[in-house]
Amino acid sequence: MKKLYITLGLLIALSGYAQNKDTAKADRMFESYQYVGAIKEYEALVKNKKADEYVYKRLGDSYYHLFDMDKAIQYYAQAVKKDQKDPEIYYNYAQALKTKGKYEEANKQMDKFASLSPSDQRAQAHRANPNYIPSLQSKEKLFDVTQAKINKQGSSSFGAVLGNDNIVFFTSNRSGKTDKRATGESYLDIFQSVYSADGTLSEPTSISDLNSKFHDGPVAVSADGKVAFFSRDGRADGEVEKDKDANARIGKVGIYRAEKKDGKWTNIKPLPFNSTDYNVGNPSLSKDGKTLYFASDMPGGLGGSDIWKVEVKGAGSYGKPVNLGDKVNTAGREGFPFIADDGTLYFASSGRQGFGGLDIFKLEPKANQAVNLGKPVNSEKDDFSFTFNQSKEVGFVSSNRAGEDNIYYVHPICGRDAFVIVKDAKTGEVLANASVSILDDKKNTIESQTTSEKGTTNFYTECKKEYALQASKPNYEPNTVVLASSEKGGKTETVILLTPVEVIVTVDEVILNPIFFEFDKSNITEQGAQELDKLVKVMTVDYPEMVIFVKSHTDSKGSDLYNESLSERRAQSTVQYIISKGVDKDRITGKGFGEYEPKVDCEDDCTEEEDAMNRRSEFIIVSGGPQE
Repeated sequence: MKKLYITLGLLIALSGYAQNKDTAKADRMFESYQYVGAIKEYEALVKNKKADEYVYKRLGDSYYHLFDMDKAIQYYAQAVKKDQKDPEIYYNYAQALKTKGKYEEANKQMDKFASLSPSDQRAQAHRANPNYIPSLQSKEKLFDVTQAKINKQGSSSFGAVLGNDNIVFFTSNRSGKTDKRATGESYLDIFQSVYSADGTLSEPTSISDLNSKFHDGPVAVSADGKVAFFSRDGRADGEVEKDKDANARIGKVGIYRAEKKDGKWTNIKPLPFNSTDYNVGNPSLSKDGKTLYFASDMPGGLGGSDIWKVEVKGAGSYGKPVNLGDKVNTAGREGFPFIADDGTLYFASSGRQGFGGLDIFKLEPKANQAVNLGKPVNSEKDDFSFTFNQSKEVGFVSSNRAGEDNIYYVHPICGRDAFVIVKDAKTGEVLANASVSILDDKKNTIESQTTSEKGTTNFYTECKKEYALQASKPNYEPNTVVLASSEKGGKTETVILLTPVEVIVTVDEVILNPIFFEFDKSNITEQGAQELDKLVKVMTVDYPEMVIFVKSHTDSKGSDLYNESLSERRAQSTVQYIISKGVDKDRITGKGFGEYEPKVDCEDDCTEEEDAMNRRSEFIIVSGGPQE
């Protein structure tokens, strides 16, 4: 149903094909938005074998407007069997394919579109980045999306906006007033529901003050809730063009202003730039009430429909509409603008790279280009009418991802950019090529990165979670710091200091910190590896001729034979680790001595501290040490 409304409110440019007497009746229905009737007439031509590329294209467009993409794809495929001169048929075909996730085939159609219209912004974007989907899918999740409980099965509902007075306004065709000529579905009306602090919504009620017997909505409401701007079908005021042949009264959509007095909406007046020559709809009002944003196909735009703004001067006076330019608009369709309190503009577009159909984009006040909001706000289907109440931190988006237009809650995920700087603890110099990992509260590594030449890197994290940041670099002691949870997003900066490794090398041995093994095991642990890396540095950098003999010892717990075997395994594991780091095998050997050479001779009456002193590895210098 929304697809029809986009066509009414954001007129899609119709391609110029040759018509004939066989298609005359169907063409009149198509051009007056009577798609159900038009499809019947065009398909009769197909059945009677009178169809050509023009008929197939019109059938594709008709089903596209009604969002029956399977049928649209079927007929577009027929239409392009012969090369077409009109680039838009290839673009629409590609968009239909994207809604089904057929991106490879969509790219083929976009290639044809780009060859016919190389200067088009959409063509240039495609050529610059044809395989953009993987990067779009990997975007950070910005919002959680859940279906709101104001939808009605079998009906179209969209355009929800939450006012500061906790009233949610939205548009739906659930009222039952049937528009038989266009879709066979009901006309759109404006409804309201009360939003509670627990996130629930009351049973929707129709706002009879604002509704006519034709299409009404969506709505924009002033910050104080006293003024509303809303879209309305021009037929409600008799602003129509009559087509006797098609038996139709064709109206354009316009924006109307209403005032709330004594609980009633009254003094409804059309805006002065409404016209019977073009459509004006989808209003959104700035926080201060001085600027109205809207969508229109009025002259001076870049595509089928554009987003515009106009100054609201008060007392029914307005400035001249201004097109928002190519930062927002394309040669495709842009619509459903929403201006947030912080000045960020959200809008729907079919002319920018997205997942398929309409996608939601945002343009921040100082940004040079609009960005796609990614999933789950966007899907392969039509996603539109994004609104957000920043003071209540809740918003809505509309989508037909479930088969019909429904309203969904959007709740922001509190995110922050965690910037990390790694420095030398002694000199304060930044350390490039240091490894930095971010770990969750269960010590699972989420992601690892390498610092830049400036010693920096960054991670995107959720606000209300605690993380650990772990940094390491050869010849430095590793260090771990906590990234505390936060209630707010934004940016954090964490400095991690790494202390240079200082190993004690005597005439007889290399002294390291105790190397710990897991109980009854001989594999090298992370802690053990960090200590042994110090020995690797001594043997490869400081004393490249050094030869080491590893002596591994145990405490007196367990049998003599068991301890001798365990210490031998640990000694050999140590030797193999050193060799794996590039030290020649002829320069290191090892042996397990079990409990036979205790550092503290306490026999079988040792304290825990004495046992720990006896469980040790010694690194005896055979040759190549300081004395040589």
